[in-house]
Amino acid sequence: MAIITGRRVFWAIPVGAVAAGLVFAFWPRPIDVDLATVTRGPLVTTVAQEGQTRIRDTFVVSAPVHGRALRIEIEEGDEVVANETVVAEIEPMDPEFLDVRSEATARADADAARAALKLAQAELTQAQAELDFAKTEVERMRELWTNETVSLRVVQEAERTFRIRTAALATAAAAVEMRENLLRAAEVRLVPPGETSQRLGNCPCIPIRAPIDGQVLRVLHESEGVVAPGQPLLEVGNPEDLEIVADFRSSDAVRIEPGQRAIIDNWGGDRALSGTVRRIDPFGYTKVSALGIEEQRVSVVIDISDPPAVWTRLGHGFEVEVDIVLWEASDVPKVPATALFRNGEVWQVFQVVDGRARTATVEVGERTDREARILSGLDDGDEIVRFPDDRIEDGVRLQQR
Repeated sequence: MAIITGRRVFWAIPVGAVAAGLVFAFWPRPIDVDLATVTRGPLVTTVAQEGQTRIRDTFVVSAPVHGRALRIEIEEGDEVVANETVVAEIEPMDPEFLDVRSEATARADADAARAALKLAQAELTQAQAELDFAKTEVERMRELWTNETVSLRVVQEAERTFRIRTAALATAAAAVEMRENLLRAAEVRLVPPGETSQRLGNCPCIPIRAPIDGQVLRVLHESEGVVAPGQPLLEVGNPEDLEIVADFRSSDAVRIEPGQRAIIDNWGGDRALSGTVRRIDPFGYTKVSALGIEEQRVSVVIDISDPPAVWTRLGHGFEVEVDIVLWEASDVPKVPATALFRNGEVWQVFQVVDGRARTATVEVGERTDREARILSGLDDGDEIVRFPDDRIEDGVRLQQR
């Protein structure tokens, strides 16, 4: 009997050890998790988008007339003064080349004008001779009338003839002047290209002056060349009058209002700039994203609140990142956004109570990509699971990772 009892004791020890090992192996162990605490602090909800700076009012200086624009010596960045600085000059164009028929016609017109001038000069000589004769005749008739040899009517007739001959001489002189001008006009049509500047001497150029005080932004027509009326030559603007335009999705744009604060970052300076929303454009447009997705975008215009001395290196068309503040508070209870998960229509978190997970339903307010405001369901200082996963259930044991 003692032998049987000893055998039982002998086998009981290893069996018990195996059973204890199995229990230890399959006993639920605490799950390692990252914990977070409900804290109070500032919370700011924003919508972010890349934007570009632009000068609020840019002026395009264009050619007022058809002609040849001289080479623009002024360069981008040069300072200009309104109504003083000459930014461009336009001179008359050279005449076009004449084809054979047009040149022959022009030469024939010049010859005809030259012949007409000779005719007018001959008529002028004739008118002068007739006037000299009429003058002599008037003097003779007056002398005869004094001697009572002729009647007064004969004298008056001679004076009338003299006045007619005087007018005829003036008419002939005007005809000569007209024919001289017509001859010059006909000869000008024969002037070949390239001789215009030699004939005119100094350039009768039209100076184009800066419309505002500021800087030259772009020179659009630098080299000398023919320009048409209204053709842009350069752009002028005031770089201290900058604004920012950012294209937000229409779903974000409806949440933006004029007067909201904006944070301008990643512009190249040491700190972020402050701004204010001035205008939300009333129309949207379709823009294809980098992934090839069509999106409806709305332009939002933002004024920079900081003085120009802070952002003096910014210019027209620079890239910036804009965060528009939709809501902000300085002291609210908040949790990491990663701790929240949906359960049907409600938000929940795993609260840690006595080392075990307890499901807590919470009411969530404003959210950002990192944090969320808690309106109810948790108290300050409560511990929650930062990254819940499918291993965690209500009641399981937890331990800090």
